[in-house]
Amino acid sequence: MAAARRGRQYFIRRIAGIDAIEEAVGRATEMGKPVVFSPGSAGLDNMQTLAGLAVLSWVAKRCVQMSVRVLVPLRIATVVSIAGDILREAFREADTEDAFEPNDVRFLSEDQNAYAAGTIGMISREGVASAFYFGSYGFESLLIAENGRRLGVVQIAATADYFQIPFFICACDYTLIGEELYAASAYLSRDPVQVGTVAGQDIAKMVILLLIVAGSVAAIFTQSELNPVTGILGR
Repeated sequence: MAAARRGRQYFIRRIAGIDAIEEAVGRATEMGKPVVFSPGSAGLDNMQTLAGLAVLSWVAKRCVQMSVRVLVPLRIATVVSIAGDILREAFREADTEDAFEPNDVRFLSEDQNAYAAGTIGMISREGVASAFYFGSYGFESLLIAENGRRLGVVQIAATADYFQIPFFICACDYTLIGEELYAASAYLSRDPVQVGTVAGQDIAKMVILLLIVAGSVAAIFTQSELNPVTGILGR
C-alpha cells in the first residue's frame, strides 16, 4: 500500500465484467435510456459498500460524459449523502452541475422487501437499459435481478456475499465474484490505497500458498522416513 502511494504501478488482471461495464453504459447511450446503480443494501461500515461507491464514481463520470441519466436506489439513509456527492461531483467535473437532479439518488426503505419492490418499480417505470449491482446484498438480490432479466435489462453484479452469488450468476449477464468486486473498484478508480491493498493481498496469498506447498512436501518426506515400528526418524 505504501509503495502504491509513492507511485509504484501494480498490474491488476482485466476481468470480463469490468469490460462489460463500459459496454453497458454504451448500450444505454445508444438507446437513450438511463442506468440504475445500486451500491448494495449495507451501510458505510461494510467494505463492499465502499467498493461499490468507488465503482459508482467511475460509472457516473462516464454516464455524464455520454449524457446518460444515472438512478441510484438506496436502502440505507446514511449512504444517500455520499452517493449524492459522488453523482454531483461527476456533473461538476463535466461543468454541467446545473444538470444534476438530486431526486435521481433515492432513499427507498430500510425494509428489504420494500427496497426490492422500489428498485424493481424504478427499473420498470424508467425503462432502464442497464443495471449495476455492486455491494452487499441479502435475499433481495434475486428479486431485483430476476425482474431485471425479465425486462431485458443488461445487468452486471458484484458481491462478496457468497450466498447471493448463485442468484446473480443465474439472473445477470456478468457477475464479479468475491474479491473481484474490490479489484474492479481498484482497477477503475486507480486509487493508490485500493490498488496497493489488492496487490498486497495477492502477494500474501502467494506467500501462504508457497508455505502450504513447502509444508506439505516436508510432511511427506518426514512421513516416508519414519520407522513404522518405533514411529521415529531413521531406520
